[in-house]
Order: sequence, then structure tokens, then C-alpha cells
Amino acid sequence: MKVSIVTISYNQADFLEEAILSVLNQDYQDIEYIVVDPGSSDGSREIIEKYRDRIAKIIFEKDQGPADGLNQGFALATGEVYGFLNSDDILLEGAISSAVDALFSNPDIDVISAHGFIINREGEITRKVFSDPYSLYRDAYGQSILVQPSSFFRAQAFRRAGGFNIENRSNWDGELFYKIAMSGGKLKQVYGLWSGYRLYPESITGGASLDAKINLYGERKFKEIMGRNSQWYDKPVTLLLKITKHLLNPKAMVERMRKGKIYGQG
Repeated sequence: MKVSIVTISYNQADFLEEAILSVLNQDYQDIEYIVVDPGSSDGSREIIEKYRDRIAKIIFEKDQGPADGLNQGFALATGEVYGFLNSDDILLEGAISSAVDALFSNPDIDVISAHGFIINREGEITRKVFSDPYSLYRDAYGQSILVQPSSFFRAQAFRRAGGFNIENRSNWDGELFYKIAMSGGKLKQVYGLWSGYRLYPESITGGASLDAKINLYGERKFKEIMGRNSQWYDKPVTLLLKITKHLLNPKAMVERMRKGKIYGQG
């Protein structure tokens, strides 16, 4: 299987080279790597040019945001399996070959998700992060979250779902996954540590504007999946699903007990 990986980058020169090398140094041979940069001015483009001979396609064009940049990248992709990596995250050794093996072993599965590590600005591991067993119903209540850089999906499922929603400026990855599920796709969690998901103060500072976008996304997602607006009685359902989520994912529960919440730590 050919695997197409898209990296979107905008003024992330501090981390970009590490992200690029984490893809180029994978042990899987049939990788088509696509890098999208809509106009960085911090030296990122020079880093991309440094690896031009090893990158299949480079897009240096303006876009309408991250989701649009990803759509532009995947519009050029020719692989059977897709994945995307933000320019401040990394793939761990063997991630792509493990994902391909999992998809090959599960021909009825459209999205395969594993786990990963949270890393800080310096690339140091601070904790593990776990994908939840996927359920469209639990996703409606915000209780089925996948580790994005540790998730890979079939090209046909991506196209069937209509790609990324370019109007979504907060959770375009999560929307893609539930749209794949709503269009008949199957999602599966497997055990493996496939990526480093970088969290540092600047990456989690969005302010009230981002919080508002996330809340609006959650309301819209609930309505699209459930066919109705959320009501007061959905709050206890959310709590119950949160409890059962931790019971279904004991490793994640232990990590949360040891380390606390992922967000809000700074």
C-alpha cells in the first residue's frame, strides 16, 4: 500500500525539521510525502527546500486555513492510505509500517488509531496519550477522541466523507473522523505508540475566541450525529459516558490518575 502523508506548516521553523525527518526516516518504503506551507516567513520554507529531493510534492500557495491546506495536499495524493502530521508533532519509528499492517489485517476498517506520547517544546516525553475506543454515539458527547497523529485512514473513506471542512477552524480532524463514521466507515483502536504530540504554552493558548469555536463545534457535531440539539438531560449522560470511557481504557485512566488532565497543565 502506498501511504500519503501531508504536513501543513506555518511559521513552525523551531519544530518543522524534526517533523519532516520523522516521516522521511520511517522504515516503510512506499511513502508519498506532501508538505504544504501557505507563506511562512520564519525560515520554514528554507527547511522544506533543504529536503525537496525527498519530498514528493510541495505546495507554496495561500490557503483558507489548516483544513483547506490539508485538502490541497490530499488533492495531490495518490496513496491508498492517508495520514497527516502537524509541523510541531512527530511520527515515532515504525509508525507507518505498523499502521499499514493494522489496516491490512483489518480490511473492513477505514480508520486505525493508536496511542502516543505528549512531548514538550524540547521534545521530552511528559506522558502517554491514548485514543479512545471509537463510538459515534460517544463522540457526539465528546467522549470518543482519537490521537490525531497516530491515526491513519483509507483514501476512499476520506473522499467519501468529503474531506476536511474548511470552515472548521478548531476541530477539523475530529470532524473528519465522525464524518467518516457517519458515511459508513469503521474506526478501530489498536495498541501502539506511534506519535509524539507536542504540547507547550503557545500551542494551547487560544483564548475566548477559540473556546467559543470549540463549543460551537461541539454543539454542531451533537446535532449532526444525534439529529437534535442537546438538552439538560444530556449532561448526566455525558458524565456517565466519561466514566465508562475510562473503564474501557484502563491504561488511559491510570495515566490520568498519575499525571492529571492533559490540557491545562501549561
